Amino acid sequence: MMDHNSSCHGDKFQVQLLPSVYGVEFCVALVGNLFALRLLSTRDRNSWHTGVVLSCNLAISDLLYVLTLPLLIVYYMQDKNWLFGVAVCKIERFLFTCNLYVSIYFIMCISVNRYVAIVYPFFSRNHVNPAKAKAASVAIWIFVTAISSPVLKFASTCPERSNKTCCVSYCTDSDAVAYTHLFYKVFLSVAGCFIPFLVTFASYCAVLRVVWRNVNITSLEKRKVALMVFAVVVLYAISFVPYHLLQSYYFYQKVHKLGSVCDWVYKAYQVSKGLATLNMCIHPLLYMAVFDNIRVACCGRSSADMVMN
Repeated sequence: MMDHNSSCHGDKFQVQLLPSVYGVEFCVALVGNLFALRLLSTRDRNSWHTGVVLSCNLAISDLLYVLTLPLLIVYYMQDKNWLFGVAVCKIERFLFTCNLYVSIYFIMCISVNRYVAIVYPFFSRNHVNPAKAKAASVAIWIFVTAISSPVLKFASTCPERSNKTCCVSYCTDSDAVAYTHLFYKVFLSVAGCFIPFLVTFASYCAVLRVVWRNVNITSLEKRKVALMVFAVVVLYAISFVPYHLLQSYYFYQKVHKLGSVCDWVYKAYQVSKGLATLNMCIHPLLYMAVFDNIRVACCGRSSADMVMN
């Protein structure tokens, strides 16, 4: 993932930070998601449940983007010199945006699925099924592709005076383009992050409330569920929310020419990039841990019975 900077050479903080971060994330996310996808996809199709369908889509999205990380590692190791052409630059930006919002929306769907299964079990048993989960998955992919498509227009390579070429969010001095790009980023932050995050947070809070009031669940099991719900909420608050807040403020600064691109906002924004892609490393753990623990606590069934629902 790259960003439009007034000057993309000499950015020591970014060049020193991101190659190692992306290198570790590439290794962990590739192995973890391939392993998780293999376990999920090799299950008997008759035993597939809504959670399995949603998780497979999430793993596929992660793998599509993780394969572009070597390009970024080379880019930053070359002191931010893009060697792969305009088309690949646009594709990388587009895949990052798609992965980010596909992840957020599938996490939202998984949380709503958990909420319905636990709070309204009879409705879930009668009306929630893999076919509807597949339809929801298709709708998410179409919606996210649509809201991500402007990236293909904005993103471009940009020549620098030091004979380097940067892959940036946009390459123009036009104020109209800069403002349009800022509004687009704010729209993505609201529609692609904050609204789904509120739905996810509300769903897990409802799950926790139902579990906590159930007298048939032991205190230890309740604490385990509370810990896992807290971990999921904190994970996505760390991985997604800071990135969107800092990105919006950073581009607001650039449009209004407030401060230097090397100030604390810019450096914090670079750190948030690594945190935003960190979710690809954590998803495999969520597949195997979070939802299974909730199922055991609430329904008394183990992972041997079902990986997810």
